[in-house]
Amino acid sequence: MEISGLIITFNEEKNIGKCIDALLKVCDEVVIVDSFSKDRTVEIAKEKGAKVVEQAYLGDGPQRAYGLPFCKNDWVLNLDADEFLDKDAEDFILSKKYLEGNYDAFSFRVKNFLRDKLIDFSGWYPDQKVRFFNKQSAHFSDAVIHQKVITKNEKKVSVHILHYGWDSYDQIIAKKNQYSGWHAQQLYEKGKRINAFKPVLNGTVAFIRCYFFKKGVFNGTDGLAMAVIQAFFSYMKYVKLLKIQKENK
Repeated sequence: MEISGLIITFNEEKNIGKCIDALLKVCDEVVIVDSFSKDRTVEIAKEKGAKVVEQAYLGDGPQRAYGLPFCKNDWVLNLDADEFLDKDAEDFILSKKYLEGNYDAFSFRVKNFLRDKLIDFSGWYPDQKVRFFNKQSAHFSDAVIHQKVITKNEKKVSVHILHYGWDSYDQIIAKKNQYSGWHAQQLYEKGKRINAFKPVLNGTVAFIRCYFFKKGVFNGTDGLAMAVIQAFFSYMKYVKLLKIQKENK
């Protein structure tokens, strides 16, 4: 099949076996870049036949980029350990439709799940991400959070990745809080500067967009919760950026 699967991991023993099994349906090898997991992640990955390299966490984009030289194939399918290809994405790859045209990257839609509930409202769908690309002409950005694949000729396709990322609201909030700090630091390093009104303004706009314009209002308490979480992320990101600004005056 001449496709390499690439996963970055840290303490993913719950998911890594299933993710490798899913990748091997369309890939002829799987490469794991592990950040020195304390659980059985590496052991399970090796049992499944994956190639494992260890690297202290460098950030989202750099960590993924570290794994590319270990991938023997030009075409790379990059998933997180809690992500799996939906049947339509499997069919797209196995049919070799990606070879039609002069594209070097493909953006798939992501279906996010809270436990087993599909979150297709409050701005969470379609969550379009480039996960499949040719490393000869496309590459990961150096962003520490929410990296993007830099491509010359990307195509969006209506096939799906299934993301089973959270079992509870607590997990989502904790992850969003962590990401907000990383994102704030990244914005500061890129020269972004804001005033004291920015956190409240952006948090409010995020809530209104997700709750009223992205169907949150039609999805009960889950719709409200997801809109609030999106607003929380936007608010905290800029509050933390303000704090960094003050500390570096």
